[in-house]
Amino acid sequence: MKPMPLEVLNKKSTNTVIELLGIHFTSIGEDIIEAEMPVDRRTHQVFGILHGGASVVLAETIGSVGGTLCVDAEHFRCVGIEINANHIGAISSGMVIGRGQAVHIGKKTQVWDIRISEKGTDRLICVSRLTLAVIPK
Repeated sequence: MKPMPLEVLNKKSTNTVIELLGIHFTSIGEDIIEAEMPVDRRTHQVFGILHGGASVVLAETIGSVGGTLCVDAEHFRCVGIEINANHIGAISSGMVIGRGQAVHIGKKTQVWDIRISEKGTDRLICVSRLTLAVIPK
């Protein structure tokens, strides 16, 4: 992955669903990207626990941004073409952190593994797999 300052990446999230849900990138490494998201009224489902769709937004955000950092962003973009999510645990408050790692970086597709856990305890909440298409701009 190409390095990008976290403050630049987080600023790019202004006026997007990322900002609306309170998603904040926390770490970018050579082969991992992390972001956290609050579990609150913005991300709850009607029974007061984290909405599975919010977990999927977090997972796709992490994988898509990670994928983009692996290509020449002047000429290519990465877009999700398939995502699955297994919701393993419930959480009603606090923060979750998603950690994404590339499984496959190809010229036309990428596959990312994203694991979402409760921040501070590492209790697994969701496991997701994202396939990206690498397309010309």
